[in-house]
Amino acid sequence: MGQIVAGYDLMPEGTDVDLQAVIDSLPSVLPAGVKLLETKIAPVAFGLMKVNAGFLIDDSDEGVGGKLEDALRSIKGIEGVECVSQTVY
Repeated sequence: MGQIVAGYDLMPEGTDVDLQAVIDSLPSVLPAGVKLLETKIAPVAFGLMKVNAGFLIDDSDEGVGGKLEDALRSIKGIEGVECVSQTVY
């Protein structure tokens, strides 16, 4: 059983999405085996912001990565989810 630290960008549907509400909802949507490590709101371009989120993922369940991405996409106001970094912990 190993662990992976992964960083994800969560892109909102537009500039009017409450990104703090997105961050606040993260713990409630995470699948078993995933722990939220950190979050921040970062600029993209032309006034558009995104959420960067870091997770500790228990990779003993082969499908946990897909479950995490599905959970992140299910958050209201999120249009896109991209894994931007990952490393074995």
